[in-house]
Order: sequence, then C-alpha cells, then structure tokens
Amino acid sequence: MNVRRWARAVRWYLRELTGEADYDRYCERHRGHHPNAPVPTRREYEVLRTLHRETHPQSRCC
Repeated sequence: MNVRRWARAVRWYLRELTGEADYDRYCERHRGHHPNAPVPTRREYEVLRTLHRETHPQSRCC
C-alpha cells in the first residue's frame, strides 16, 4: 500500500471516529431536502443531534 492510500485510509478512519463525516453527510442531505434553507453550523448540528438523542432514546441490549 502506498503512502497516499494509507494516509487516505487513516483520514477516513479518523473522520468516522470523530463524527466529522456524520456532519458532512448531514449537510449533503440537508442541501438536498432543503435547498433554500441555510445549512446549520457544526455547533448547531451537534445541539440538534443531542436533542434528538435525548428525545428519542434507544434501548441497548446486553
């Protein structure tokens, strides 16, 4: 595996791990469904995500 490919794999992994990719996917969906609405900032997105998690708890199995 060459260095660039390895670096891209590490970058992808870190973005998935930190949630950066989630925000990017959210922005793409938001632009597609609401083309005239402004895209929420990263901070606004995190607040919305936290509120959603609190109002829609998911039970976890052992």
